[in-house]
Parts: sequence; structure tokens; C-alpha cells
Amino acid sequence: MDDAVQDYVDAIDPEYRPLFDRLHALILETEPDVEVVLSYNMPGYQVHGRRLHIGVWKHGVSLYGWDQERNAGFVTRHPKLVSSAGTIRMRPSDATGISDDEFRAFVHAALDE
Repeated sequence: MDDAVQDYVDAIDPEYRPLFDRLHALILETEPDVEVVLSYNMPGYQVHGRRLHIGVWKHGVSLYGWDQERNAGFVTRHPKLVSSAGTIRMRPSDATGISDDEFRAFVHAALDE
């Protein structure tokens, strides 16, 4: 992880850091060749010409930037988490009901060839 990304991660509110860390670890596990860069002032994960971004805001954690058709049914199963086209917003309490396998499937669909 480059210094700019590490600075972003170090500044994450402790309330949201466990959720960010969980998603970050799942992305690295699911797509081991992913490149992590600071993009749009948030961590961006790039592989196979595809991107996924994780932003941490006052409401919680958001996922951005994937092809909307490539979500492994996540959007259909969790419509209340979709705040706009291509954005999923979660508070830690929202994510407790979502399994790691479901997040892995989403990441795989969003980033794999």
C-alpha cells in the first residue's frame, strides 16, 4: 500500500475502521493481483482493467465505481444499501448481516475478468 493510501487508512474514524479493514482484506484475498492506489481521494482497487473504490464518510463506508451489471446479485439482495447508481452505503450495523462470502462474490463480480 502506498503512503497516500496508508495516510487515508490511518485517518479513518475508529467507528468505521473495522468495516473498512474487513472489506480491504476481502478484496486482497479475492483478487490477489489487485493494485491499491489513492484515486478520487479514497482507496481504489484496480485489476483486469476494472476498479472498485472504498470511501469512508460520516455515514459509514461506501463502495463505488464498479460496472453496475457486475454485482453478483448484491444490489438486488440489499436494495436499501444502494444510495445511487453505482454506490453502496453501509454502516457497520448493515454489514453485520452480510457474510464474507457474499462480499467476496461481489468483489469477484466487480473486479474479475
